[in-house]
Amino acid sequence: MGGVGIEESSCHTLEMIPVDLEEEDYSPSERPFPTVAHDASKEKKVVLEVSLSLAGFRLDQALAALLPDYSRSRLTVMIKDGAVQVDGMQMQPKTKLLGGETITATLTARAEETAFIAEDIPLDIMHEDDAIIVINKPAGMVVHPGSGNWTGTLLNGLLYRNPAVASLPRAGIVHRLDKDTTGVMVAAKTEAAQLALVRQLQARTMKRQYVALVRGLVKTDGEVDEPIGRHPRDRTKMAVLQDSVVAKPAKTYYRVMERFQYHTVLECSLDTGRTHQIRVHMQSVGFPLEADPVYGPSMTGIDAEVRNTFRAFNRQALHARKLTLDHPLDGKPRLFEAPIPEDLRDLIDFVAGL
Repeated sequence: MGGVGIEESSCHTLEMIPVDLEEEDYSPSERPFPTVAHDASKEKKVVLEVSLSLAGFRLDQALAALLPDYSRSRLTVMIKDGAVQVDGMQMQPKTKLLGGETITATLTARAEETAFIAEDIPLDIMHEDDAIIVINKPAGMVVHPGSGNWTGTLLNGLLYRNPAVASLPRAGIVHRLDKDTTGVMVAAKTEAAQLALVRQLQARTMKRQYVALVRGLVKTDGEVDEPIGRHPRDRTKMAVLQDSVVAKPAKTYYRVMERFQYHTVLECSLDTGRTHQIRVHMQSVGFPLEADPVYGPSMTGIDAEVRNTFRAFNRQALHARKLTLDHPLDGKPRLFEAPIPEDLRDLIDFVAGL
């Protein structure tokens, strides 16, 4: 591969353990752990009697009074979808009630209520024992259910593989990788193992190393020690924020592995685990990750073939290659290493030839 100075290894032993965190580390002191839902996907039919006190109310208003645990906007959608009938007939949300009617409503769980269920999702297992499971996460896989991604996540796959982790906070997950960042992750299988991993993250003894392809020529090794917080204008992005009470300390180390005419391959190590940390930090010092759709460099003014290649890659050029941790069972250091995925290897080969 284009001479990138990284040794490839197919051996995953318990001598060391590689992991890359691109999203915020989980901390029980900062984040409540949602419980895993059971049978939440079943529909429930309820029959409600409209009292005379609700006479003159619109259907959506009356339903909100009868079902206070449901938002009026959600109930309005249910009415429009035909999930609500008044005396056996479908009505509009604005229909006025007389009192004495019988409402039949079919209630379905919201997406977030059915998120924590087992799904048969193929997982690339690098290692598994009684305490931990180590996964090589592919691009496109979301780690934890959230807005817009309530199914098909790593958490759903872990619940299917090991149903017992349903009793653990976030099914044993202790850290995340961004959806389109590939690489090694670890999750716990017992409460004791999860606590041990979280403590290592908090003590910063769990080491994470990434491979990143950045645009620009990085001359020397270095570090970025700048706080990161939510972007003040675009709330979907993160940014380096100086003099901000909401920003959190963040430190990224980087080492030059290979230089090409227009790009540099870096090994990045995390001292903290902030959301989008490497992407934000490298952009802040003028070396954005290639092809990053959020923080990446401009595509204007470059050759059409080159531009099309970068756009076809369609994700940040970042891979969580190594994770080193102390195994929860014996306290000995372990290293797990995920090989660079084919699409990133091809991209590095491509820029090496420019």
